[in-house]
Amino acid sequence: MDQTTPTSEVGTDRVRRAWNEHHERLWRAVLAWSGDPDVASDAVAEAFAQALRRGDEVDDVPRWVWRSAFRIAGGLLQDRRIRDGRGAAVPEGTAPAPDDLVVLLDALARLRPSDREVITLSLVGGWSSHDIAELVGSTSGAVRVRLSRARRQLRHLLEDDHG
Repeated sequence: MDQTTPTSEVGTDRVRRAWNEHHERLWRAVLAWSGDPDVASDAVAEAFAQALRRGDEVDDVPRWVWRSAFRIAGGLLQDRRIRDGRGAAVPEGTAPAPDDLVVLLDALARLRPSDREVITLSLVGGWSSHDIAELVGSTSGAVRVRLSRARRQLRHLLEDDHG
């Protein structure tokens, strides 16, 4: 079987609409989760490229792309074995991030990966507990528990950094 499915105009339009609506928010969510702007850029681009290649096979492009981007980012992070265990160095020529953003990204990096995933999908991605459960392959109840735990831990970490 051919690995590439021809993409119809309708499939291309669905991916384009998803790109226009979701790519910036998805990039921020993957950045918050991974702590690495290169991983975020590569994962989001690859997720949309795969959606485009799959064409009409993808029923719900936004959900598929969000789920795929996080999986791709996870694979990239494993492959790269990031130097300091929390995030990659910011590329040269990149403007420094505001101090509050640095503190937030550092606190997010200290959360468990599963907690960091649900909190970024919720806070940055804007997804509901039900939607997150579908994206990560869990139940709504389990996601609500993880979100509660992640919020509590993030609050504690941020208070310690500023307290």
